[in-house]
Order: sequence, then C-alpha cells, then structure tokens
Amino acid sequence: METDLVVPVKALPDAKSRLRGAVAPDEHANLVLAVLLDTVTAAGEADGVRRVLVVSSDPTVASVLAAEGFECVPEGPARGLNEALRHGAALLRQSDGPDRKDKGQIGALQADLPALRPDDLAAAIKTADGRRAFCADRQTTGTTLLLSAAGHPLNPMFGVGSALAHAASGALPLTGQWPSLRCDVDTAQDLAVARELGLGLRSTALLCAMAGGPIEC
Repeated sequence: METDLVVPVKALPDAKSRLRGAVAPDEHANLVLAVLLDTVTAAGEADGVRRVLVVSSDPTVASVLAAEGFECVPEGPARGLNEALRHGAALLRQSDGPDRKDKGQIGALQADLPALRPDDLAAAIKTADGRRAFCADRQTTGTTLLLSAAGHPLNPMFGVGSALAHAASGALPLTGQWPSLRCDVDTAQDLAVARELGLGLRSTALLCAMAGGPIEC
C-alpha cells in the first residue's frame, strides 16, 4: 500500500521559535528551510511513500520547495497545525482516482526531522499495515508521524500531549526503534541529538558553512 504524506510548515518568522539561538539570528530561517528540505527529501525516498505534500502559506518556503521539485500548497481558510493537515489531506483525497479513494493511506509528518532515514519511515509505514497508527517522538509525549486508516480521515490531534491524544483516538502506537523518525528538532539540544544520528545534506552543509558553527566538518 502506498502512502501520501502531508508536511505542515509555519511562516518562517514564526517557525521553530524554541530553536532560536542554535544558530545566528540571521541564519534561523535558513536552518528551518534546511531541516525541512532534509525531511521531505528523506520522506520522498522512503519505500511505500507515493507523494509528499507540504502545506505552507510562506512564499519563501513555497519558492524554495518548487525550486527543489517538491509540492507545496497554501493553507486553507482555517489556521493552525491540525487545520493545515486536514486541508492537505483533503486535497490529496480529492486528487485520488476512484480506485484509490477508499483504499489510500494518508499520513502527517512533522517538518523538523533533519536526521530522518528513509528506511526508518518505510519500516514504520509497513508496520502500520494500513491501520490508523502513530509514532511518538523520543520524549514519548509528541507525535512525529500520524497515519490514517486506509480510506479513512486523518483526524489529527497535534498539540501538547498529542501522543496520548492519538492513542486515545484508537491509533496504534508504533513502537519500533526508528531513532531518526523520533528525533524532531525543537531545541538546540534536539539538534545536537540529531547531529549524533547524522543530519541530512542541507542541514550539514548549512551548519558546516557557518563560521564557528555548531558542528565540525
């Protein structure tokens, strides 16, 4: 079964506020973009992933993604993370042919997984096997990946304590190791953990290029 993924991204001035300070202030937006590009690149290379659709109304995000060959659509009229995910999922469902509408699986993937490995994502999707399922972050409280049951609504419940909320909604907890799928980056400490796992090419290039940057190259 092939899975389509929705990746929501805030406007750059508002994105990853807790990550500010990890790099120089004038490099923060570039870091957010590099992390996003590493995430969607790995997602697009994972077995079982058919499409990756980014939802963002930020024109810079849209421009950079288009230049790299990724799909990006603006948010719908309702704002917020869960609303962006519902909007993206609805667009994916609308584009399905009649033989897929009741069978396809849609997932929500966080945009801040710069160490993501395609094999980890593919293994999680395979384990879900078409069922509603989620992967918790390394702190076990948040959610890095939510998968709908095949042919059913995504029903995202992201926010504080989203892992418990998704479990309470009937989603199957995906308990494999998959460290790169669990390592979302909200803080400088998270970025250090992702570095140990191995950052993607864009994040590595950005941090290496910075004078006195946080990683040795």
